[in-house]
Amino acid sequence: MQSIKVGVSGSAVIADKESARKAELIGYHLARSGAIVVTGDTTGIPEEAAKGAKKAGGFTLGVSPAHNFHDHVRRYKLPYKHTDFAIYTGFGYSGRNLLFIRATDAVIFVHGRIGTLNEFTIAFEDKKPIGILTDSGGISDELDHLLTVAHRGRNQIVFDDNPKQLVEKVLKMAKADINRIARGAQG
Repeated sequence: MQSIKVGVSGSAVIADKESARKAELIGYHLARSGAIVVTGDTTGIPEEAAKGAKKAGGFTLGVSPAHNFHDHVRRYKLPYKHTDFAIYTGFGYSGRNLLFIRATDAVIFVHGRIGTLNEFTIAFEDKKPIGILTDSGGISDELDHLLTVAHRGRNQIVFDDNPKQLVEKVLKMAKADINRIARGAQG
């Protein structure tokens, strides 16, 4: 079985140290579980998740809005030290968001602002397994309400305020999803 690719989505601006610490723990626990940590290759929550993955000896994949490394560092002023492999989309942030989510088997949301909401709606419409870190602030604390008023259900969505438990729940859903797809492909 191939490694599970789990995206970590969240604000490029860190609102508080606790959200940053939890994002790092999510990256750490994903990597310890053998998952590849995928991010939007930016600052803030995504960078903290990548940092955590690297502390655990994991592999990170960054999906950048820039069209090459120079553009990534100079124009966008984005980090690169915790990214093992970068995909330079050249599509700016909104185009990058689509490719970032499509490069994952599941996505975890921490804090976030409007870009995180955009990534959430893509993951939701793509029926990805989704984890939401509650009590992390930002858009993540509003997603439960948005799901209620949207009347679209909550299949494949789990909530938890504990990073390790959230990772375990998301990985369980992602593995079941991959196994279901693989069985269908063989049949």
